[in-house]
Amino acid sequence: MNRRHLVLLAGALLAGCAAPEVTDYAREQPVLDLRTYFNGRVDGHGIFTDRSGKVVRRFTVTIDGRWKGDEGVLDEDFRYSDGSRQRRIWRLRQLPGGRYVGRADDVVGEANGQSAGNTLHWNYTLALPVDGRTWHMQMDDWMHLVDGEVMLNRTAMRKFGIHLGDVTLSFRRRP
Repeated sequence: MNRRHLVLLAGALLAGCAAPEVTDYAREQPVLDLRTYFNGRVDGHGIFTDRSGKVVRRFTVTIDGRWKGDEGVLDEDFRYSDGSRQRRIWRLRQLPGGRYVGRADDVVGEANGQSAGNTLHWNYTLALPVDGRTWHMQMDDWMHLVDGEVMLNRTAMRKFGIHLGDVTLSFRRRP
């Protein structure tokens, strides 16, 4: 293999490792509008997997969403397989250019999101209670609208840049 082939091969390998950009989904349909999708009741089913892929927690979530103009509230009620419950209330704001910002009591600072086509990409830090301590986990959150009712969500969780696990969710909007 000559030097040119090695350079092309290395470039192809690096391109294969590149992270997706939200703009990669700009032409995908249907277009995701959070104000429409999360207006009313949405049910979700999810799992948390550790970094090896083992399911360590299952849950359901009911979301009641309300919007007034460009500002919305998502009231999330989580029920975990171990019988525990959690509530998170998001306060969202839509900005120009498909951008969103959000706050919740267990989110450190502000969540920042960008939408394009059928996809929303969020980044935020979540204060997560673990064994009596609170860990600040970096969340890399991707939401993909499949049709008018179903959305799939996958979130990678990291601490100090180390991948610790993933949250996978399926949402269904109630008619």
